[in-house]
Amino acid sequence: MFAVRTFMIIWCGQIVSAIGSAMTRFALTIWVWQLTGEVTTIALFSFFYQLPLIFVSLFAGVLVDRYRRKYLIILGDTIAILCTIIIGLLYATNNLQIWHLYLLVAISGCFGHIQNLAYSASIPLLVPKQHYTRASSMSSLVQHASAIISPALAGIFYPAIGLLGIIVIDIATFAIAAGTVIFLSIPQPASTETSNKEGETIWQQLAFGFRYILSRPSLLSMTIAFSFFWFAHQLAETIFQPMILARTGGNTEILGVVMTAAGVGGVVGGSFLSIWGGFKRRINGMLLGFIGTGLSKILLGIGQIPLIWIGTSFCSAFNLPLLFSSSIAIWYAKVEPSIQGRVFAADHTMGMIIGTVASLIAGPLADKVFEPAMKPGGLLSSTLSPVFGTETGSGMALLYVITSICVVSVGISGYFFPKLRNVEDILPDHDADVS
Repeated sequence: MFAVRTFMIIWCGQIVSAIGSAMTRFALTIWVWQLTGEVTTIALFSFFYQLPLIFVSLFAGVLVDRYRRKYLIILGDTIAILCTIIIGLLYATNNLQIWHLYLLVAISGCFGHIQNLAYSASIPLLVPKQHYTRASSMSSLVQHASAIISPALAGIFYPAIGLLGIIVIDIATFAIAAGTVIFLSIPQPASTETSNKEGETIWQQLAFGFRYILSRPSLLSMTIAFSFFWFAHQLAETIFQPMILARTGGNTEILGVVMTAAGVGGVVGGSFLSIWGGFKRRINGMLLGFIGTGLSKILLGIGQIPLIWIGTSFCSAFNLPLLFSSSIAIWYAKVEPSIQGRVFAADHTMGMIIGTVASLIAGPLADKVFEPAMKPGGLLSSTLSPVFGTETGSGMALLYVITSICVVSVGISGYFFPKLRNVEDILPDHDADVS
């Protein structure tokens, strides 16, 4: 019971911090779009955030399995505060440039990944096994709840206090999150024979997670399926905000409302899942979540008016807690806590490689291929203009729909692979052991 209370306190602190961080991201996106008007510039934020994580992730897994997870969570919050302070100082002195943001996003992302991995690997030690899906869905609520409040708050405060004022709010929320962790006791997993073998080289420790997944075809099939989903999803997410801004002539209020609708959908979906508990067979939650998310995104890309964007954003986000929480709950149940850091890190590394490639190519695909193709007289405009139009943003909408169709295909095809469909029957659960 004490551990569950600890989880709830940390969870509350994470929500407060996520609101501040999302406000800053929203304000910086507007600032960069007003400065450049290019999708590629915004897309590079995701690229520079994820690229260093590919190299850091495996070391993060070793750190999480070896050192106190509480201290790693505090470290992540501290570095995030420092990076945000630097951005604020550069902006206040009129020295902030795009490359500064790329560098600081990369640094903050590396330590933030260590923090997230430590937090994620601590959840199985804080809640009973039967509540893994609920706890995972509550964790997903952190981002979705911030998506409801942050765009609205940023839209209100940005004209009044500017980017610098929003950064000050962000710093305060980081301090609150760090403060909730400092005075709490976060349990460590008991050591096992597989956790830290004597004489094992650092390279063997780094490769442990990959070996673990590769030796279990069902976990490998989950990783492959999620990688396909993540590639398509990241392509769509990278162009989402620029697409809405382009189709509305840079109207930040409409973008804020659409993003808020997505946040509401995520909170409603996560709350519903927290009460319901999810499918008995969690793999159904993952695959059906893919399908529901993809179908909603298809309608969002086809739609050309704010009302459709708002409704479909809500529906798409409603499915995200189901697919993420169901997948994470399977990993929690099948992987021993003492090795979850390295195993999760290996899985995340593969996902980050996929996400980095998607973020890198999304901007050029939108700016150089799909946007010109959908302009009047373009290669695809005569055929697809009745559906997408020919105004600015039409090419991004087409690309968004293509990636969404891929997401639906991943969900449907998953039922045709027994190793994926039957992952919960093939692999036994573990018994969590806390010291």
